[in-house]
Amino acid sequence: MSAHPAVDPAPPAHRHTAPAAQHERPSPDATPEEPRRPWTVFALMIAAQFMVILDVSVVNVALPSIREALHLSAADYQWAISAYVLLSGGLLLLGGRVADLLDRRRAFLAGIGLFTAASLVSGLALSPLTLIVARAAQGAGAALLTPAALSIVMTAYAGRQRQAALAMWGTVGSLGIAAGVLFGGALTSALGWRAVFFINVPIGVAVVVGTLRAVAAGGRRTTALRRLDLPGALTLVAGLLSLVFGIESTQSAGWAAPRTWGALALAAVLLTTFARLEGRAADPLVPPSTWRMRSLVSASAVMAGVTGVVVGAIFLCSLYLQAIIGSSPIVTGLQFLPLAAAITLAATVASKVIGRVGARALILGGLAVMAGGVMLLAANAGGTSYAAHVLPGFLVVGAGVGPMFVAIAVAAMGDVPAERAGLASGLMMTGHEIGAALGVAALTAAAGDLLTSAGLVAGYARAFHLTVGILAALLLLTFVTVPRGTPAAGSGAAHGGH
Repeated sequence: MSAHPAVDPAPPAHRHTAPAAQHERPSPDATPEEPRRPWTVFALMIAAQFMVILDVSVVNVALPSIREALHLSAADYQWAISAYVLLSGGLLLLGGRVADLLDRRRAFLAGIGLFTAASLVSGLALSPLTLIVARAAQGAGAALLTPAALSIVMTAYAGRQRQAALAMWGTVGSLGIAAGVLFGGALTSALGWRAVFFINVPIGVAVVVGTLRAVAAGGRRTTALRRLDLPGALTLVAGLLSLVFGIESTQSAGWAAPRTWGALALAAVLLTTFARLEGRAADPLVPPSTWRMRSLVSASAVMAGVTGVVVGAIFLCSLYLQAIIGSSPIVTGLQFLPLAAAITLAATVASKVIGRVGARALILGGLAVMAGGVMLLAANAGGTSYAAHVLPGFLVVGAGVGPMFVAIAVAAMGDVPAERAGLASGLMMTGHEIGAALGVAALTAAAGDLLTSAGLVAGYARAFHLTVGILAALLLLTFVTVPRGTPAAGSGAAHGGH
């Protein structure tokens, strides 16, 4: 017997409790139908997910040093970011479906293995091409491991413990974006840019070893892949790749560039074709019933909007702190700490009250609070004091962001059955990735000239005024589409395997 109890997707009533779990102190929230399970599996999955989320903003901070060391051209510089986003955003839904059809543990191990190996190659890269290809492989690994990880969490825990796990998953999603700026600045300043990739290797290896010991292999065979709608899968992946490429192109080439509108037009054609293929498929990649899960679809749409605003705002604030406030990269990272702390504190409070107030109320409240913080940042544009002109806005924004990501994760996944957990996770995280790409593109386009101090100050204010409008639209969308209340603690994936 391994050191940690194996976890399988069987419901509690049909599962033998391992000796290690028998000696754990019972949770005050646990019932005879909901025995408390060790947090080992969740810790492994969240470590992998945190590493994936960090990797975007960590690399952004290190890119100036990478450009100097590898002599990146303007196109190389853009592709070092875009290659990761393209593959992670474009393959997530397919990765989620593969996790549902195959053994989830096998899919997760393949994803974390690819991500870890690609991180090592990125750190060893001696040319721009090697770095870009390795970054693409990181994105593909992330697209496979993320849905599988959340699917494992959904089937490993039940009731209030599962709701707590989902809340923490949402917290890490919001915290990782801000924490990456700090880690990226610290690692680059102390150990050089290669450290931002090398740090993933020991973490990835530890997660692989822990997963082999703590997560039991499922009973699904590779022959289940015969059920995969291959024409639909290829069309969907090509459509999402084109969509993300078009969004990314707005930053380097502009909205009117032929490659931008050409990619967006191709995405529209491919995604329309995908919808038609799905209607005729015997076993569609995205079963029609998925789109009838109102909480999942609406929360995923809100996820896209909120992530876009958060990532875009952090990008602009990072530029502002360095160009206007005069902070170094490491100091800039430290200046994001209060934002991360506010997110963590607010998310912790939200995870304790979500059962009473519901996910919808927390999302609505978070959007309103965040809008107040963004307006504060816009009003202080041009100020050169971090404490007076940036910190107050950071604290208010963090207080709004924390509850939203917790609530969105619970709302999206709360009623999802076990056999759709991977696909549902892929849909939610596709919203996250596309929202992140679109958010930076939209706010950068709204800001305009970011190369001069005067242009940055004016653009900073203009972009945040647009952000207030986006948040208002998201508030209306949430009010109209997200169901009231909170999914039942014991429903969904925990018991969906029956």
